[in-house]
Amino acid sequence: MSESPRASGRTVGVRDVAALAGVSRQTVSRVLNDHPEVAADTKQRVESAMAELGYRMNNAARALGTRRSRTIGVLASDALQYGPSRSIAALEATARQSGYWVSAAFADAGDAEAVVAAVEHLVAQGVEGIVVVAPHARTLKALDALRIGVPVVTLHSAGRGARGLWVDQAAGARLAVAALADAGHTRIAHLAGPADWLEAESRVQGFTAELAARGLEPGPVIAGDWSAGSGYTATAAIRAAGVTAVFAANDQMALGLLGGLQEAGLSVPADLSVVGFDDIPDAAFYWPRLTTVRQDFDELARRAVAALIGTVEADALAPVAPELISRASVAPPR
Repeated sequence: MSESPRASGRTVGVRDVAALAGVSRQTVSRVLNDHPEVAADTKQRVESAMAELGYRMNNAARALGTRRSRTIGVLASDALQYGPSRSIAALEATARQSGYWVSAAFADAGDAEAVVAAVEHLVAQGVEGIVVVAPHARTLKALDALRIGVPVVTLHSAGRGARGLWVDQAAGARLAVAALADAGHTRIAHLAGPADWLEAESRVQGFTAELAARGLEPGPVIAGDWSAGSGYTATAAIRAAGVTAVFAANDQMALGLLGGLQEAGLSVPADLSVVGFDDIPDAAFYWPRLTTVRQDFDELARRAVAALIGTVEADALAPVAPELISRASVAPPR
């Protein structure tokens, strides 16, 4: 009796799977490539043999045989912030569930040559489509000049550019302002994200639109940089503005603001109400527990993968609706 491949320490191949399952190597190949004409019991025998032998498919070899890599490229121009990083993780999980792998490349949004090089790198790897996590207008501009040759969708572009998939940022901002206005606040400030981020711009627009729709005076817009530190630093400007409520453009800045207000001897929400954006996992454990706007990054990733593998057309998809998560950081003004 010949020694099993696992016992001998050598790599398990298609020949070994075929021998154990009692089928041809061609049949194993058809199972690996989801061929529709393989009988259910045969497919089960092959899959059981692969599991028993610990067979691992060689994606590169598979690509040579089928001219399909079953790989999706992800180009990120900023993966440090919660939204983009959460989307990249969701893309990887969704792609894997659909039988695809993810190959990621990163490029500075301000460097057009780096963006082009990253795209060319992904295309050279044979990806079947590319998701561009593009929160900056300059990334979209660099992409517009390219003829990529594979399907492309963008995330975090706030609806700008072709084939963009996004959570409705302006609608989310309006939900935040509405929560404060419904509690009785009429003097509301906005702690904004960086001006070069498309989603930050859309949140400012939603903030302004909801105030106008309610006949309220435009509130002050105070610049932040997404960090808790910038929220803390903004405390003095917010206190000087004489407002009773603040809509922070993300939860990290809201956290810094909560700390700054507490240090100044002010209570949230008794003295000042605060609403954040993103609903990061920690938001439910801030003190007070933070009212915020939730984005469905898993749904965004599902739509992106579906658009790239041809299940649905990206152009036909409406923006994902955000959701207000009410907690303990909003109360009527004194």
